[in-house]
Amino acid sequence: MTQYFARLPDFSAVTVVDVLLVALLIYEFLKLVKGTRAAPMLVGVGVLVLAFYFARVWDLKTMNWVVGNLLPYAIFALIVVFAAEIRHALARLGRKLTLSRMSNTGSSETYDDIVLAANLFSQNQTGALIVIEREIGLRTYIESGVPLDAQLTYDLLATIFRPSAPLHDGAVIVQKDRIAAAACFLPLPMNPVLSIQLGTRHRAGISITDETDSLAVIVSEETGAISLAVAGQIERDLTVEQLRQRLSELLRRYVPPATLPTTIPATTESNVEPGASTGIERSR
Repeated sequence: MTQYFARLPDFSAVTVVDVLLVALLIYEFLKLVKGTRAAPMLVGVGVLVLAFYFARVWDLKTMNWVVGNLLPYAIFALIVVFAAEIRHALARLGRKLTLSRMSNTGSSETYDDIVLAANLFSQNQTGALIVIEREIGLRTYIESGVPLDAQLTYDLLATIFRPSAPLHDGAVIVQKDRIAAAACFLPLPMNPVLSIQLGTRHRAGISITDETDSLAVIVSEETGAISLAVAGQIERDLTVEQLRQRLSELLRRYVPPATLPTTIPATTESNVEPGASTGIERSR
């Protein structure tokens, strides 16, 4: 028994840490590709690796020659095939390591304007997509739209997403307390399940938050339902107060209680006094 244990390699703390780090990297990689188009590709790569291994073990000279000449190019091919997954992995790693996300990205009044606008769009069943930039820049998507660089206000958002406005079709991108651009084009996810279940605005919001650390506030044109996309996931059918609370949590800022706009019941012309207002009043 002593001779048997003597043949075992010496284990140290460094060796244990080394093995755990490799296991963690493999686990995170498998978790990353699970449920994506990279999963079946990874299985195919595994089959090819096994074929090359057995070709070397059984001394298949022709196969060994093919492997020896194609292996250097295969590495570059894998990088091209898995480019999207690699980009997502690096973006997620950056989000986890960035501590500055804990800081405030804007004043509470600024993002109250987004909540107020979402409430208006929900009541009027006006489609809207508002993307809030955080640590990862959205310059590529900003350049695809119409640059504004205007102060973020409730009135400006209501004007942009008015159905008859020329900028209503597309996304508004918010940088801190300013609207950087409107009518921006966002990438759509390749997941066919999302294509069936959700509309274009919702899919675009999920895709942009999956590739970056941004937030996307979405209002459905069909139902008026308010949704919030975060990290590639979507929270649907939120109330105005729930949206306000979620933005407060995600942006790491304190939001004091405030009275949100409410719908004023519709009245007939005979019951409206001259000079009376039947719209929705904005509460700050």
